[in-house]
Amino acid sequence: MKRSLLIIAMLFVSAAGFSQIDFGVKAGFNYNKTGDLKDQAEDILDGGKGKAGYHAGVWLRGDVPIIGLYLRPEFVYTQISSEYEYEGNKGDFDLQKLDVPILVGKKFLGFAHAFIGPAFQFVVDSDFDAEDIEDIDTDSFTLGMQMGLGVEFGSLGLDVRWERGLSDSESKIVRNNTDSDITIDSRPNQVIFGLSYKF
Repeated sequence: MKRSLLIIAMLFVSAAGFSQIDFGVKAGFNYNKTGDLKDQAEDILDGGKGKAGYHAGVWLRGDVPIIGLYLRPEFVYTQISSEYEYEGNKGDFDLQKLDVPILVGKKFLGFAHAFIGPAFQFVVDSDFDAEDIEDIDTDSFTLGMQMGLGVEFGSLGLDVRWERGLSDSESKIVRNNTDSDITIDSRPNQVIFGLSYKF
């Protein structure tokens, strides 16, 4: 974790060499659906049903001279949730994570911009609230990708983006009094709506 925070700090400091620097805060909601739920003793069971979550964080944007692009690193706390059904039981799979997207974008029309880039994801906590669940173990780091469009009017900005996990990530769910473990493909697949403010 210390190494990850150092990398984040270096990315933010590196923007000091750009021609213009903007920074601010952001928040919004997201609609996520994680992947298949699989019982190791059986076939793949019902997949996740998407549910709403939320996010909040900070961002920094540095304009790259000459070529007209910008680099926008963000540091965002995100909560996502999906509902699963198996053997007549229902349970919500909740995931809290720190997202660090490193976005490259292009402004156009004077008020709009498009962007794309990798998103580094550090899992803070995970939970599955079904009655027969004893424990859950989720991969602590995953890599994803974000892409989207946004508009800015003065200090206010709105954007919508799509995020998909790229690296393999599983959450292992241990059930009470049974040797049959369940795994969830916990890679996020979400649409994110964000409101930002520039200082």
